[in-house]
Amino acid sequence: MNKPLAERLRPQTLDDYLSQQHLVGPKGALRQQLKQGIIPSIIFWGPPGVGKTTLANIIANTSDRPFFTLSAISSGVKDVREIIEKAKKSDGLFTTKNPILFIDEIHRFSKSQQDSLLGAVEKGWVTLIGATTENPSFEVISALLSRCQVYILKPFSEDDLIALLNRAMKDDKIIVEKDVKLKETEALLRLSGGDARKLLNMFELLVTSAAVGTEITNELVFEKVQQNTVLYDKDGEQHYDIISAFIKSIRGSDPNAAVYWLARMIEGGEDVKFIARRLLILASEDIGNANPTALVIANNTFQAVTTIGFPEARIILSQCVTYLATSPKSNAAYMAINQAQSAVKKTGNLSVPLPIRNAPTKLMKDIGYGKDYKYAHNYENNFAEAEFLPDELKGTAFYVPGNNPRENAQREFLKKRWKTKYRY
Repeated sequence: MNKPLAERLRPQTLDDYLSQQHLVGPKGALRQQLKQGIIPSIIFWGPPGVGKTTLANIIANTSDRPFFTLSAISSGVKDVREIIEKAKKSDGLFTTKNPILFIDEIHRFSKSQQDSLLGAVEKGWVTLIGATTENPSFEVISALLSRCQVYILKPFSEDDLIALLNRAMKDDKIIVEKDVKLKETEALLRLSGGDARKLLNMFELLVTSAAVGTEITNELVFEKVQQNTVLYDKDGEQHYDIISAFIKSIRGSDPNAAVYWLARMIEGGEDVKFIARRLLILASEDIGNANPTALVIANNTFQAVTTIGFPEARIILSQCVTYLATSPKSNAAYMAINQAQSAVKKTGNLSVPLPIRNAPTKLMKDIGYGKDYKYAHNYENNFAEAEFLPDELKGTAFYVPGNNPRENAQREFLKKRWKTKYRY
């Protein structure tokens, strides 16, 4: 039985590898490490189909190390320990080239499973390479993460995907024999969502079902491929499209659409923590001080669904989603930090005004640190007008309250205090 096209075209060297030039290009960090023979434990983080597994295989081949692999979906602590014992007994243990243990979808490992890896990584019995589509800051235990170099992989660009299709038409014997003509690529690129494996799977489906010499057009792609698209592909384009629709529905104060997209994700098997994390972000980004309780509700939701899990977590998620959708909205806090960070990048390390500097020593006090500082609680209404920004940014209002009852009250509070410095 023939291997899938994506497997037949899998690169064997960094020179054959398309995309991720920030890692594998002439000055890429990964290429430099392989050249020097230094391979740390690594976490590859990126969306599906961007070459995480391929890079792990290339590292193993290039470094000539024993290579062990596990899938977090089907492996448990027992499997991890068995592989570690094999690695310890391998010839690589007695050279500078310790074995590589590749774990696909490492974010699916529980804490206890990840703990079982820690000793082997610390003692150098294995060099760990993990692949994940989820943020490792949330999904990999801190002790293990601190011992790994995290490399971020990006979705393939359109040029990379087209180059991949051209490589298939030139180098793959089965595709070459069909002599298809690639007339249009827009539909293939859009349906692939930057996932190279998905692109090649679709292309192979088209080519193997087509007559010799067929022209591949957008119309043909939609006719043959889109009708087979699943309701929700949590590892592909649908994952990003539906979470986008979900967030925008809540932001747009439509609880009906929001709970529909929630149902789509639940029925599609989406990770409950992924959904809850997005609600936490939204509670600050899109609601903020218009309703500070939104963040409390979202945080409690995250804690609750993490403990309970599906199917009961769907009820808690629904309550949170409908609450956030029907809450007043404001992105004032989000815009404030964006503008403040932009100012920092433009102006650099500006000096802290002397009155508000810390003065723990006599010398610091003698040179003016903390001089003329006004302790707010010593003044009426616990307020004394003073300068807290660097001189170069005097009068800059990064935070501008939104137009809603709570933030209107904040605006009035600020107006009464800052009568001349800021304009609200």
